[in-house]
Amino acid sequence: MTKRKFLIVIILVILSFVLYSFYTFYIDTNDNLKSIYLVPEDAVYIIETQDPIDNWNDISKSDIWKHLNTNTYFNELAESLNKIDTIFKQEESIFNRIGNREILISAHVYKPKKYDFFYVVDLQKIAKLNILKNHLNTFTNSDYKVSKRKYHNHEIIEIYDVIERETLHISFIKNQMIASYVHSLVEASIDQYIEPKIGRNLDFIEVEKEVGYGDMFRLYVQYQYLDEYLKVFTNDSGSLTKTLSSSLHFSGFNFDVDDNTITANGITNFNEEVSLYLKSLQNSGNSSRRIPEIAPKQTAFYLSFSFDRFDKFYTNFENVLKEKPEEFKAYLDGTEQIENFLKIDLKKHFVSWIDDEIALIQLHSTVTNSKKDVALILKTTDSDEANKNLQFILEQIRRKSPVKFKEVSYKGHSINFMDIKGFFKILLGDLFKEIDKPYFTILDDYVVFSNHPNTLKSIITSYINDETLANFESFEDFDNNFDSRSSVFAYINSPNLYNSAYNFVDAKAKKELINNKDYFICFSQIGIQLKSENELFETKIVVDYEDPKIVKTKYTFTDSPISNKGNTTSKQIEITEETINKETVFNIKEIFPSDLTAKKFEKKYYNGKPRFSVELKNGLKQGDYLEYYSNGKLKIKGKYKRDKQDGTWRVYNYKGDVVFKKRF
Repeated sequence: MTKRKFLIVIILVILSFVLYSFYTFYIDTNDNLKSIYLVPEDAVYIIETQDPIDNWNDISKSDIWKHLNTNTYFNELAESLNKIDTIFKQEESIFNRIGNREILISAHVYKPKKYDFFYVVDLQKIAKLNILKNHLNTFTNSDYKVSKRKYHNHEIIEIYDVIERETLHISFIKNQMIASYVHSLVEASIDQYIEPKIGRNLDFIEVEKEVGYGDMFRLYVQYQYLDEYLKVFTNDSGSLTKTLSSSLHFSGFNFDVDDNTITANGITNFNEEVSLYLKSLQNSGNSSRRIPEIAPKQTAFYLSFSFDRFDKFYTNFENVLKEKPEEFKAYLDGTEQIENFLKIDLKKHFVSWIDDEIALIQLHSTVTNSKKDVALILKTTDSDEANKNLQFILEQIRRKSPVKFKEVSYKGHSINFMDIKGFFKILLGDLFKEIDKPYFTILDDYVVFSNHPNTLKSIITSYINDETLANFESFEDFDNNFDSRSSVFAYINSPNLYNSAYNFVDAKAKKELINNKDYFICFSQIGIQLKSENELFETKIVVDYEDPKIVKTKYTFTDSPISNKGNTTSKQIEITEETINKETVFNIKEIFPSDLTAKKFEKKYYNGKPRFSVELKNGLKQGDYLEYYSNGKLKIKGKYKRDKQDGTWRVYNYKGDVVFKKRF
């Protein structure tokens, strides 16, 4: 072939390529597929971004990611996100031609206790040139082995990482590239190619339409799979998570990472067939949150429901229940049974005095280490009116109940016992079923209920000392990120939640908590707000990041080794005539019985031997007090009368000899 003919051939080839490219990029626009159509239907959440390269660079430079990337889990996540890029970066020109494309990353539980990610990359018109696919087909590198297989007439390219011993599965469908390290996710995507699930779900479409495009990322949460996802990390996801999974459909957010704060604004829709509370709140208005005025500073979790008036919400609640004949009948039977048995009118004697906010709180107690430090707080329209009606209910209970309990005074505040089993479950539904046969006290304009009197004592102590959320500067600053009025507001204080969790998990879980402490407490405050908007709920999430070193200067943590605590199995120093401090030996620490109706309260050492026991009457110390050494020998003996030390008290040595005695 002459040089002239060769040149003509080259020109024709180039011209053909240019014409093909022009047709592909500017004329042929009818064969594109939306990314969401390929996401498998069991995605628990989906992250979407239009500029993955630029946004990832911004994220990777943030203090938040630098800290998280020192954690094994998040480091592995970062590696997973970067592995696809690593493969293509072998040839910089190809990576540059891919450029910033829309990417979706979804999380899926693919078997019990195991989850992984699925990726969709919109190659747009560049897909027609098969650059990536051809590159992968010819990909050679000693660190990777490439193979291909067919699945339902679609080619899946498998790239085996020899070093990491894991396989990346990749396939191309029209303009989309799909990938995952779990083959079943890629296959599930191919299966639903013809009949998309999430992308054609009307609830998802409703949320996606409201979210639109903006900020760095979009996040979609599918609550149906939330419970299963959280079980990957814990044995029990909790009743609240189960309620969310059954009550909500989707949330969609635009979110940004700004300095040390993650802010997401979006929308949430819900299952009207299941969510009694949200449907009832929809037309109940909203109000300001005031319960932080008495919620302790050590609150780990605060869930608030607010409305114009509680009786308006309660009427809506009953109307929603009427749409479910079986549930409404059970509700009527339950309330009528209570009213007939006690001769009370629930709406008159209970509903009438509740104002515009009710809340559940969980706290890290200053008094008890119980994992059940949960309280229900009701804001009153008039605390005197509330007290009068509650005293009437108590009097009716006393006439019918065999349990004779008189109120106990703690630091000037009365604690009463409301012995009605299932009262709040019948009145307000399953979300409040844990508050059963509770104690209660009145603080300012609020009535506080809890199953445990020690939880009430913690709340009373914090209130008296002005150690409440409203007086906690960090909470006040954080709360300013949200509207002052809302329908639902949830607040999590991670350091307090860490302390609360540490107190009741087993030794193995304690070790895990300690190892991951810095990654748990760094997101020190998390808030979620729902505000009724037409048939949806405007939703806002704010997450505060703080350097763990700074967090540790603000909070006291309870994860010091057990050997450093008072309750040990180590040998105690024996009290003798030489070692005794006669001024303080009978200064018994305050005792907090967990059941004020019990006749005796006792505690044990970790070795199972008794630490002390005391007799009770009407919640007060009344009768014998016995305290022991850790080897089981008697240490102190005395009596209480009306909660005060009385008569002659004695202290003993190991031999059982009286070392000292004192009369009160």
